[in-house]
Amino acid sequence: MAEIKPKSKPDSIDPELWSRLQAEAKSPFRGLRQFVYVSCALSGAIGGVVFFFKLLAGKNLEATIPNLALQIGVVAIMVWLLKIDRAKI
Repeated sequence: MAEIKPKSKPDSIDPELWSRLQAEAKSPFRGLRQFVYVSCALSGAIGGVVFFFKLLAGKNLEATIPNLALQIGVVAIMVWLLKIDRAKI
């Protein structure tokens, strides 16, 4: 597929606005994706803290350990996805 070359900047548009529009065209919904990654990572971290304290209390260990591992995995995946998304600037 051929790469589309950006048109030259119109004279009537602010240069800062033009650069933001070009960045959004290259990576649409980037801010929304990063918000979702951070939100899910925070949710996983909160869940991880809850399950960690359940583990310390010794309550229902056969269910708590896998749930804690899942929460840690969610946080790790979200951090990894956020790093990938930020590296594509």
